[in-house]
Amino acid sequence: MTNPDTDKAMRVLSGMRPTGKLHLGHLKGVLENWLTLQHDHHCFFFAADWHALTTDYANPEIVKDTIWDMLVDWLAAGLDPEKSVIFIQSEVPEHAELYLLFSFITPLPWLERVPTYKDQIKQLREKDLGTYGFLGYPLLQAADILIYQADAVPVGEDQVPHVELTREVARRFNHLYRKPDQPLFPEPKSLLMPAAKLPGLDGRKMSKSYNNTIEISEDWKVTEKKIKTMPTDPARVRRDDPGTPEKCPVWEFHKVYSTEEERAEVHAGCTSASIGCLDCKGVLLCHLEEELQPIRQKRAEIAAHMDDVRDIVRDGNEKARLVASRTMDKVRRALKMGYRV
Repeated sequence: MTNPDTDKAMRVLSGMRPTGKLHLGHLKGVLENWLTLQHDHHCFFFAADWHALTTDYANPEIVKDTIWDMLVDWLAAGLDPEKSVIFIQSEVPEHAELYLLFSFITPLPWLERVPTYKDQIKQLREKDLGTYGFLGYPLLQAADILIYQADAVPVGEDQVPHVELTREVARRFNHLYRKPDQPLFPEPKSLLMPAAKLPGLDGRKMSKSYNNTIEISEDWKVTEKKIKTMPTDPARVRRDDPGTPEKCPVWEFHKVYSTEEERAEVHAGCTSASIGCLDCKGVLLCHLEEELQPIRQKRAEIAAHMDDVRDIVRDGNEKARLVASRTMDKVRRALKMGYRV
């Protein structure tokens, strides 16, 4: 696993698709890593609205309805516009230009072999994903990364093949259009980040598709009710029935939120039936309230001043486009496209 503390002052690029309200899975799996990175590195974080259209092209209102909520969640969680460039992908059209140019030099088998391509087609059978845009979205990701000449991309293990494709595209472009000792694009590395394995309320992956999420923006009473009604070990039919924590989704939350001492007490209490499920959930609720309530309070304050949020994003768009336009100037020169008419 790469340790970001040993790689100072890298340029880091990451994004998130605005396809629904953010939940604890996003907070623990993505945002907390971004907060760590922004302190030591030059970070670019973007709302990937074009990527959202690769699967939701028939419902673009989903993007419009959720993109600003998502950006407010980022700021409430602690992303700092003084330390990171926060912007919207489609507001920097150079992404699309570089994506188009890359499509001319990228062999089709490179895209077809990306593992998530066939996996998502199987998982999203209700959607028509037989489109060029869906096949090419890893190449759009490559353009997103390389247009900022990023050194590293924070990813989970399932996204490593996407970064490897980016490295191959960079290598091919440099080979075709640049001298060996003068590469235009760096080959970014995958920055494997720790990710808390937080399931949904029913034990499956936390996803709005499963209706099993705890949203960052929801009211505390809603969160409290969700936790109290979470399914537990089916063997605990009565209060005095012993249970097996490993068979209960609540235990997975304890592994993320509770202290070692609390986990030991909960485990012993569950297996001996000396505590009930509501007692177990009460310990978890204390930790969730401690983490979420400050974020939600800050979120309400930020959402009350949306003009300030738009100013932050507008400034981020300008900063991102300045970097992207410089890269595209170099790309056009490399492709002999600097026409003067």
